[in-house]
Amino acid sequence: MKQFIFLSIFVLALILSGCNNGNNKQVSTDVVKNSKSAVPHADEGTEPMIMFGDTEHDFGDVIQGEKVTYNFAFHNTGGADLLITKVSTSCGCTVGKYPKEMIKPGEGGDIEVTFDTHRRKGVQHKTVTVLANTEPNKTLLRIKANVVLPQNQ
Repeated sequence: MKQFIFLSIFVLALILSGCNNGNNKQVSTDVVKNSKSAVPHADEGTEPMIMFGDTEHDFGDVIQGEKVTYNFAFHNTGGADLLITKVSTSCGCTVGKYPKEMIKPGEGGDIEVTFDTHRRKGVQHKTVTVLANTEPNKTLLRIKANVVLPQNQ
């Protein structure tokens, strides 16, 4: 019984010590996912905007085993610095590279997407998700390829 009481007091003390009575801590800016909530009362046109020349690319017929690459060009058409925070792909066979630095209004860059056709066959559809400090914060890019077997010579 004494062990139960001691354990209860210990748990209660642990819980109470975890409370921040009167300590107001600031929320880290890296948790902000929506640019409009990051800047209170932002004027229209002052947030970053990402504009791609195209969001889909068809590689056509490619031979199994090839690695093919396409650059999706974009521009910051907004009124604030653009920051791409993450590029993720729908498959391990696809890799996306992106600029890590801020893109000023009017400037641009490329998202380089490489598709490895090793062990793939037939029509392939892959997506690349671009996360940035824009509204909306996600942009989907799509690639397509018809992977054909190499001809025996």
